[in-house]
Amino acid sequence: MPYDIPLRFQQALVSSASSQADLSSARSSNAAPRLADGMPIEIIVGLPGLSEGPLLARARALQLPVLISANSLSRWRQRDGGREWAGWRLRQLANAHGLASIMLDSAGFVLASRYRGLPWTVEDYVDGLAAAYPWRLWASLDHCVEPEIARAREDALERMPRTVRLNIECHTRAIDAGIVSNFMPVLQGRRPSDYLRCLDGIAHILRPGQTIAIGSTCRRAVHGEDGLLAVFETLDRHLDPTVRLHGFGIKGLALSHLRAFEHRKITVDSSAFSYAARMSALFNGHVKTNHFVADHMEHWTERQYVRLARPRKGFQSSLPLPPAAEPLLTGWEAAVAAAREEIRTLVIEGEIAHDQFTDAWIAEWAADLLGRR
Repeated sequence: MPYDIPLRFQQALVSSASSQADLSSARSSNAAPRLADGMPIEIIVGLPGLSEGPLLARARALQLPVLISANSLSRWRQRDGGREWAGWRLRQLANAHGLASIMLDSAGFVLASRYRGLPWTVEDYVDGLAAAYPWRLWASLDHCVEPEIARAREDALERMPRTVRLNIECHTRAIDAGIVSNFMPVLQGRRPSDYLRCLDGIAHILRPGQTIAIGSTCRRAVHGEDGLLAVFETLDRHLDPTVRLHGFGIKGLALSHLRAFEHRKITVDSSAFSYAARMSALFNGHVKTNHFVADHMEHWTERQYVRLARPRKGFQSSLPLPPAAEPLLTGWEAAVAAAREEIRTLVIEGEIAHDQFTDAWIAEWAADLLGRR
């Protein structure tokens, strides 16, 4: 079923449709959706938090579905010269009244870039925050693999099994807390095949009709063998046909391309309007007030709906390429590679903690493997 269009943007879509020169395109398979049919992709606005002010008031007035980060509800205190996580600011959840819907993101990228890891436990997150409010959906904890975080291929490979384990642990806690129905697993990867590897690891906790989030997409190119479309296409071929997809931080320019997968009932979130407001204020000499940002949020959202109302862009599926030949490894390199693979398996199976192993431990493991040969 298509998503409803917020009332404020319906007139803009009518005007956009009437200005199209070739109205006969409405008969083609690539035609823009009729207004009465709703939208094939839902746009979720990423808010910086739930503090009362112009942004939150505008989101209520426009009845926009929104997403917030877990970090926006965090309490911090200074300790030993640094910041220490001190729990959740749950009183702010009272400000969510009147919103069309609200989703919770686990703040994976912010935690990795700012704090170099998870400052809270699975229990803290699930029992303390996810269970504290009737979220539309709440995302699993995860370890993102954007190049800024996982610079080397091995770094990305080691973060993916940790994400698998976090999905499993969050799912288990969600069952105990009675909130598994709105739990949203998260897949991570750098290449399309990486996401399949994560998918295989959590296949046993998935259910038909569930929404799965695709991580590390915010800065990803739309095209190319590791591009956004390649990731969506790969997952589309392997997922149960009833599974829905959510994309974190998807660029507006990708929306018309993603209509090729609209049968997945896609949702996407973005806070790109905030960056646009900052740049506009800088270049035009405006003061970046909250009212100014709220205006940008409204205009940005309107542009995204207009994009979705246009005929979808063609997308040609491609057959998956065979994996590139692996380079020949020396005895020590092969032992290190084998050690890493064994450790990743143990992380997925829950035999060792996802943040437990170090380079020194991998070297010791590899030496042990060499000694057995």
